[in-house]
Amino acid sequence: MKRVVITGIGAVTPIGNTFCDSWEAAKRGICGIMPATRFDTGDLLWRSAGELKGFDADAYLSPREQRRLDPFAVYAVAAAAMAVQDAGLAAHSDYLASGAVVIGSSRGGISTLQSAFARSAKGDAGKRLTPYLMPATTISTASSYVAQKLGVKGHCLGISNACASGTSAIGEAYRMVRGGYAGPVIVGGSEAPVCRTCFEGYGIAGALSKNGGPSASRPFDRARDGFVLSEGACVMVLEEMDEALQRGVSISAEVAGYAGSCDAFHQTRPAAEGQARAMSAAIEDAGLAPGDIDYVSAHATSTPLGDRVEAEAIRRVFGRRAAALPVSAVKSMTGHMLAASGALEAAFAAMSIREGLIPPTMNLKKQDEDCRLNVITERKEAEIKAAVSGSYGFGGVNAVLVLRRPPGISK
Repeated sequence: MKRVVITGIGAVTPIGNTFCDSWEAAKRGICGIMPATRFDTGDLLWRSAGELKGFDADAYLSPREQRRLDPFAVYAVAAAAMAVQDAGLAAHSDYLASGAVVIGSSRGGISTLQSAFARSAKGDAGKRLTPYLMPATTISTASSYVAQKLGVKGHCLGISNACASGTSAIGEAYRMVRGGYAGPVIVGGSEAPVCRTCFEGYGIAGALSKNGGPSASRPFDRARDGFVLSEGACVMVLEEMDEALQRGVSISAEVAGYAGSCDAFHQTRPAAEGQARAMSAAIEDAGLAPGDIDYVSAHATSTPLGDRVEAEAIRRVFGRRAAALPVSAVKSMTGHMLAASGALEAAFAAMSIREGLIPPTMNLKKQDEDCRLNVITERKEAEIKAAVSGSYGFGGVNAVLVLRRPPGISK
């Protein structure tokens, strides 16, 4: 089996228009949640969102391309271009061309579909829909357009696995490289769900927060009442370790284990047993034991049931150690970027390993007694040799990654 490492990361998020800016903001506890501006929320109960701020796609796509693509694909292209640059692949075009692209998305081009539906509802039948509507909105558009822009001619895959889509994409890419896939894999998650359809859909399901302002997302807090819908993308480059070392590129962390599971229980309600099973299997896949894990980057969406179930799952896996094991929740700052959150949280976990620090969980004033965990609320220095990052989605789909510090990489 080949060993798999992260050699490049790119991102556009509510807290930064590059991965480095996003990571620096997370370490400082900066929140990107604010009133939604993409559409009029005046008649809705849910008004907060995590939107990109000042993002300019002109460096990555022409104005015509931007018009023809849904924002989720635009964000993916930008993040992928940054990841490839970070990995030093621009000077290795043949190697890059032999690679693969795997991008996860839960909602795909729903913002563009929303606009088309709205136009039809107004009776604008004389306005012909764009011929790019279908290719622009399918889940695989992000991966295929990233491949087109970067000249990647190997395997190309779009994954839709609810909120676990980004984590599942990284896990499947990890399996590809571990199994001997020769080229680099450009992998991550991208979403642009800040539109009325998603707000009403998630809202009526009871998943969204009615709180306003930067403190709307409150993982593990007694006053949490739902997640904040957000947009963005995070993409990384996975390579076989020997190839990365031969190229002399910087390594952020090793992807050491991955597992998925299904609760087989309920369409929207999560189950601790299924999440715990995925965590345990991922740790075993990494050749580790629960006692080897130093940090958990939690899914922690800030829903009343979801956070409680995840806390129970963590306690099942780690037993008495759960009382001391550091846990943090990035969504307290970014909101829930769906597929992009799983990818970003894995990337942040990699940086926690590399830099030896844990970003804070914001807005935790009174911790829910049913969420008894060691939740980190202030930036904390810590030696982290191995970390768990998990994502859990509608339908009971669970995906968990284990990242660790590769040999020769010190804090």
